[in-house]
Amino acid sequence: MPPAILVSGLWKRYRYGTLGYGTLRHDLQSWWARVRGRDDPNAKLHLRRPPANDAGSDHFWALADVSFTVEPGEVVGIVGRNGAGKSTLLKVLSRVTAPTRGEIRLRGRLASLLEVGTGFHPDLTGRENIFLNGAILGMTRAEVRRQFDAIVAFAGLERFVDTPVKRYSSGMYVRLAFAVAAHLEAEILVVDEVLAVGDASFQRKALGRMQAVAGEGRTVLFVSHNLGAVRSLCTRGLVIADGAIAFAGDTVPALEHYEASLATVGDPLRSSRPAGPLAGVVGFSRVAVRQDGIEVSRVDPTRGFEVIVEGRTETPIGDAAVALGLFSEGHRLFSLHDSTEGVNLPAGDFRSHFEMPSHLLRPGRFVLGVGVRRALGGDWAWIAEAAAFEVSERWDERLLQRDTGALCVSVRAWRETASAGSFTLEDAVAGAGQSRREEGHDRG
Repeated sequence: MPPAILVSGLWKRYRYGTLGYGTLRHDLQSWWARVRGRDDPNAKLHLRRPPANDAGSDHFWALADVSFTVEPGEVVGIVGRNGAGKSTLLKVLSRVTAPTRGEIRLRGRLASLLEVGTGFHPDLTGRENIFLNGAILGMTRAEVRRQFDAIVAFAGLERFVDTPVKRYSSGMYVRLAFAVAAHLEAEILVVDEVLAVGDASFQRKALGRMQAVAGEGRTVLFVSHNLGAVRSLCTRGLVIADGAIAFAGDTVPALEHYEASLATVGDPLRSSRPAGPLAGVVGFSRVAVRQDGIEVSRVDPTRGFEVIVEGRTETPIGDAAVALGLFSEGHRLFSLHDSTEGVNLPAGDFRSHFEMPSHLLRPGRFVLGVGVRRALGGDWAWIAEAAAFEVSERWDERLLQRDTGALCVSVRAWRETASAGSFTLEDAVAGAGQSRREEGHDRG
């Protein structure tokens, strides 16, 4: 049987935008560097140059010689860092943008969910947008009518279906958009990271729907930073790095390859750009683990250790908490914050400390996510896989006999800023065991 998706030698090139730097001096410096064919001394973007056969430094390759096949009925997970090229690949497959060169063959209709509110008009109601979005996805009016009640029930928006979507929250947007895409009887379903917008209940519901779609023999491409969801849902995995396929194979080896490529704690972050509404305001430069006053990449589980998160904000952020997430094998174990209520984060450099008690983690490999959230307003920035570290194979009586149920620990956290010096906050964290209970895994 021919493959459902065949991609051969796919390339996608974009041109850099021309940026102004706010002063005539910097603009003249940048112009003179371009005239002489040299790098822009004021540029903030440091992306790879095009291949030698494509002269010029004003372009970069978002996809570079990508080739793969997907068989009918396969569920393929696509993972990679922010900016690796995952979303660009899905946009090319969905015909949102054309490839620079290469070949794509699709067997059957393709339904895609790439961005929150794709195909939605803010002044139209939910009902009207269902028909509009369905038409953009390739559904006929008769198909939409047959599926209308199921779409509205799945999205849980019965009371708001006649409300203009400009009054919807981002979660309501994505629930409705996913419901339309998931109920289209297409042979191929493409889903980007938009499920991160929904709450935990809807994410489970959406993953269940995708499993049902896969069980019907349809093909699914799934991009996500939720490695646990990729592990449970997908039969194969693609790892994308710098616009190219770094690994293609079974799901578990693919995720192991991806986690092994993450920055080791203490190294500069390979991708300092977070996702989220605060992405342009805050950035992260380094995550380190310290034990007995020494930075390490391997932790002795019988002694306490400290995680240090370093970053910088361009403008002040009010009521802000720096967040740290701990993951194992794609599953979130728990999340911590350096403030329970949120404390103003001034512009400039900051460093947050999280002191972990002994006997918290069992031996294995762990991944750290870092971010910032506002207590009021819900704005956030997040890097899902910022760094990784190991817990050594060292056991003692307390670790061997530790209860495997819910775990309550007390974590001391505080933040230092360049302008305000340092201050200390005490955070009593009782959510670690609850998080594991919800996931159904005990990794701590």
